[in-house]
Amino acid sequence: MSDFKVWKLISLLCVMCLMLGCESKEERIQQTITYTLQDASRAINTLGDALDKKQVRNANLLTEYGNVLSQQNPQLSNIAQLVAQDATSAGPLYQNLLTRYQALKSPQPGMSSDDIIEQAVLLKEAASLSLFNDALTDPINVLADMSNGTLARVGAVSQSAEQAANNGQQTVGNQLVGNANYGEWQASSNGTSFWMWYGMYRMLGDLVGDVEYSSWSKRRKYSYYSDYGRKRYTSYQSYKRQNTVEQRTRQSYQRQGKQFTSPYAKRKSGASGLSRASHTPSSVSRSSYSRAKSGSGSIRNSSNRTSRGVSRGK
Repeated sequence: MSDFKVWKLISLLCVMCLMLGCESKEERIQQTITYTLQDASRAINTLGDALDKKQVRNANLLTEYGNVLSQQNPQLSNIAQLVAQDATSAGPLYQNLLTRYQALKSPQPGMSSDDIIEQAVLLKEAASLSLFNDALTDPINVLADMSNGTLARVGAVSQSAEQAANNGQQTVGNQLVGNANYGEWQASSNGTSFWMWYGMYRMLGDLVGDVEYSSWSKRRKYSYYSDYGRKRYTSYQSYKRQNTVEQRTRQSYQRQGKQFTSPYAKRKSGASGLSRASHTPSSVSRSSYSRAKSGSGSIRNSSNRTSRGVSRGK
């Protein structure tokens, strides 16, 4: 065989190896997506079963608070029972985990493989019993504040202590303002953004009143969602919309020569008794996600079980 043919064969083999290598990397990325989605599916199903079997401590407490407030003040019964829905798998906090999972199975244009993996990891964490238990402190504390001191806050400083720290200012229901599970920021005709509640949650508007974004961002009070859970309990698109509102408000302030501080720049004081998981950064930033981004490995459950996928929901 001539030297020319030998070099031609070697070159062909090199090209084939490169092609196989690229394919292998892509396959590893797809494997990682598959396994992270399966992990999220298992976690969501496990959480749903725990809610149905009343095995989530704060879910049971939320149900109890709803019943007590309804008996104490029948005029608030509709709102109390609406907020207490988060104690069940029919509530918005759990239902939005299902919605986000289904959206990741058919991702929207513009979502990269990295985005899908990141969102799947965040979903798995959000569905963990300890984190979901902590996330329920916001609706619990809304009902506590509505009870005029009859019911105690959970996982946060008392209502009176918060009032003292905020010069007596108090807004019942403020824990859910800014939470993408219950509403969203919408721009008015003059360019300012106001909080709009979803569907039946518009009833909370009667208690909270109108909330303008720039005013809220300066005077935001503690909530689990805004101070600890926003990244885990917000969909990919809702998170982007929140950032857009923040950037638009910042630019408006700059044009007026004013200083704008992000409502999320600093955690508000007020949290107490939260689980260690809430204080731990998301594992998205750890080695497993780094391997996924580089395509050098895949995330797989050590038991090698497969998942049938999330089958819950209405």
